[in-house]
Amino acid sequence: MRAINVVRGTRVTFPAALPNAAAFSQILCRHPRLTTIPATGIIPADREVGLKRLLALCLSIVAGGVVVGAAGRIFTNPKPDAHLKKLFPGAVTFSPLTGNPLHFTAYSTDPAKNPSADPLGFAFWTTDLVPNEHGYHGPIHILVGMNMSGVLTGVVVDYDSEPYGYFSVEPKEFAAQFTNKSIRDPFRVGGDVDAVSRASLSINSAARAIRDSSRMMARALLTPDAVKK
Repeated sequence: MRAINVVRGTRVTFPAALPNAAAFSQILCRHPRLTTIPATGIIPADREVGLKRLLALCLSIVAGGVVVGAAGRIFTNPKPDAHLKKLFPGAVTFSPLTGNPLHFTAYSTDPAKNPSADPLGFAFWTTDLVPNEHGYHGPIHILVGMNMSGVLTGVVVDYDSEPYGYFSVEPKEFAAQFTNKSIRDPFRVGGDVDAVSRASLSINSAARAIRDSSRMMARALLTPDAVKK
């Protein structure tokens, strides 16, 4: 750390490295007459930047960081408790959304009380596993439940913006057909997945998302011997 005279009659201490945008914004607020960007502990005397320009720059960097962070994951329902219970009626508790790939773990016994408790299965958002899978109008947010044998316990379509979603992916009959399907099943629209006239893009996208995300999760968390037909 070093203290440098940057404002008439004021000494400001900066770290050896350039402060991040949030920290620098705080410095600017504490020293409203500061007009020069610190760089690796040195204030160049010959390059002054107006306070408003500095503030705008720092705020844009901070905002940019938030946007980049948000862009890293498609936002999903932050409170899917009812959906999780629907997928695993026998579960008494669920882990937070965590892990790689991101998932919830369902337990029949609270692991906090019984650390050796075996999981019932996993729940996961298709958008976390296959974020580039889009329907007619965008990604379809589907929460999938899968037991420890690679068999789906069910799916819940939580959100979609499909123009024909109301008669394609939203009816309960669409989700119901995936219950008890194995990840080894073909998930072929017109075969083991019902086709819907005038909504083939939506149906195909949703079926692919469920199939691909389930297989990816099984490869990551299950052993080949555990997965049955």
